[in-house]
Amino acid sequence: MVTPVARREATAHLRQVWAVSEQRACKAIGADRSSVRYCSRRRDDGAVRVRLRELAASRRRFGYRRLHVLLRREGIALNHKKLRRLYAEERLQVRRRGGRKRALGTRAPLAIPQGPDQRWSLDFASDATSDGRRFRILAVVDDFSRECLCLVADTSLSGARVARELDAVTAVRKRPASCVSDNGPELTSMAILRWCQESGVEWHYIQPGKPQQNAFVESFIGRLRDELLNETLFTSLVHARALLAAWKHDYNTVRPHSALGNLAPLTYATLGAPTMQRDGALRDLEGSAPHPVAPQSQPGSNHDRTLPAPG
Repeated sequence: MVTPVARREATAHLRQVWAVSEQRACKAIGADRSSVRYCSRRRDDGAVRVRLRELAASRRRFGYRRLHVLLRREGIALNHKKLRRLYAEERLQVRRRGGRKRALGTRAPLAIPQGPDQRWSLDFASDATSDGRRFRILAVVDDFSRECLCLVADTSLSGARVARELDAVTAVRKRPASCVSDNGPELTSMAILRWCQESGVEWHYIQPGKPQQNAFVESFIGRLRDELLNETLFTSLVHARALLAAWKHDYNTVRPHSALGNLAPLTYATLGAPTMQRDGALRDLEGSAPHPVAPQSQPGSNHDRTLPAPG
């Protein structure tokens, strides 16, 4: 008998079976009467546990920090340490997916844009339907607000199709000052070069084999694959497009982003001021990435670590 609960049960057993007083029962087993008489005043957390399980079931790849943000938005005030205890007791921990180890070298940080539509990042992801039919996904991300501007799925995405999708995005919002992408054949095609000349948008290509230079969209695709693509079995291309559209809306308007002070990208973009704080819950809204250690290289530089100029 080590825990107070075990001592209370032993005291109750002695009083019931041997018909002794509480004082004598406590003396016999060496228990403190104040500990035996203690009544917990902790409030019932049943409703919080139920809501926590519901959120964890719908957001299977969210940890307790993001779930804490969602609960706080619903008006459930809870200390993060207590939430972590409830999270562990309910066995809601996210299972970490394994992967091969990769060597980490020295990496220069990217300069963060100071406003929306200053720089967009583009990249492709691929998946397959339940019958094995492959399709590709074009993702376009605003590097300042982390907002997903475009998420298009199709069996083939040529350079001309990418240009049409960029025109569709720029029809409803301001054109970017520059775009960043890898050296894929779709993004180095004549259609993209023609689009750059006609629109006046500067295009930067990262160095081959260095996706870290396009880190914003690579991080976005990682979240997309972890939270949707790996969690969903697509029955058709139409089904995939519908779920991608719903996930994009949720990502831009609801999903908390840790680099934005746990704000959704659209909320962060509308605030504008990078140093706003509310109730001590938001840190500096410039993001979690470090500031650049050196200014950006000028276009046309011959340094081997400089992004080549467009065209």
